[in-house]
Amino acid sequence: MTDYKTNDEHLLISWLSNRRQDMIDLLESLVNIDSGSYDKAGVDAVGLQLIEFLENYGVRTEIIPVENHGDAIRAMVGHSEKNRPIMLLGHRDTVFSKGETAKRPFRIEDGIAYGPGVADMKAGLVINAFILAGMAQHESTLPATVGLFTGDEEIASPSSRPIIENEARNSRVVFNSEPGRANGNVVSGRKGGTFYRIEVKGKAAHSGSQHANGISAIEELARKIQAWHALTDIDAGNTVNVGLINGGKSINMVAPEASSEVDIRYLDAKGAAKIKRQVEDIAQRSFVPGTQSRFEILGEFYPLISTEESDKLLNHYLSVAKSKGFEIIGEHSGACADSGFTAAVGTPTLCAVGPVGGMVHTVDEYLEVKTLFERAELLALAILRLPDDL
Repeated sequence: MTDYKTNDEHLLISWLSNRRQDMIDLLESLVNIDSGSYDKAGVDAVGLQLIEFLENYGVRTEIIPVENHGDAIRAMVGHSEKNRPIMLLGHRDTVFSKGETAKRPFRIEDGIAYGPGVADMKAGLVINAFILAGMAQHESTLPATVGLFTGDEEIASPSSRPIIENEARNSRVVFNSEPGRANGNVVSGRKGGTFYRIEVKGKAAHSGSQHANGISAIEELARKIQAWHALTDIDAGNTVNVGLINGGKSINMVAPEASSEVDIRYLDAKGAAKIKRQVEDIAQRSFVPGTQSRFEILGEFYPLISTEESDKLLNHYLSVAKSKGFEIIGEHSGACADSGFTAAVGTPTLCAVGPVGGMVHTVDEYLEVKTLFERAELLALAILRLPDDL
């Protein structure tokens, strides 16, 4: 184990403990900025808040420009001449539309915080930022650590993925501060996922006098949807969900066009190949003669698969947690995350080390406020006590 002095741990943990209200204040500021994945201005506004905070504490930052989504922000403390840096990962985008923060601004009731993205994952951004800021106060004696704050994870990181992969290749390990599970557990494995968009073309006609001349794109899409949903096999770990549909021009017209967006999940590469082939076969097949269809992949997540090295990282984190009185384990999640990309390039990765929350992607999303402080301390100690063989 790297021999960082007990005094170093005491200094960093004390620094974090003395800034609990500051952590809440930063969280409130971030939550109250709309930052849906397609709202580049909003996602970048969250980034500017983080940059201002980090630079006020002497953390070196740089912006990696991204054209269509939020820019990536890289923050660095320490020096990596001897060892590659430890990587802290987090995303600034949420699933919520513009105006949602005005409807549901940040609030705390009975120790529980609410607001769009409060758990997924603005609280994780806060602990990453504060750990970097705390380490910057005496970085000459602490391990090199890099924070990457991206802007398009909720749509499978189409722009950030190469940035994430490049940073991970140059890192010792990755801690992804996605929200801890509602039971406090961290995540050691995740499903992979692919997002599709399918467009169907038919032929318009008056639905009364010329019905026989029409070819309904909506009917074609409806039959595809039934076939896709029939592919779900919970026991095999494969699921298909048609989350969005659109179609038609008016109620009295045979629909000339229709579209849908489809989410599939799988456990591993073998499962991915099978379910993708099945979904794409249905997408290209015509159930209604005369229709034409095309599909495109909107985004794709890799599964987070445990390895010997990632298990070592998990056990290290769990031992730190146990030393502080927390009995937690690593568990598998059906949700996807950027941790799949970092694991796929061979870097030991642990996910969901962020504060504990639940009901994410809904209006009931919540965060246990005390875990903002607890998980910041655990992550800081996991960094300082990281074994030399990781």
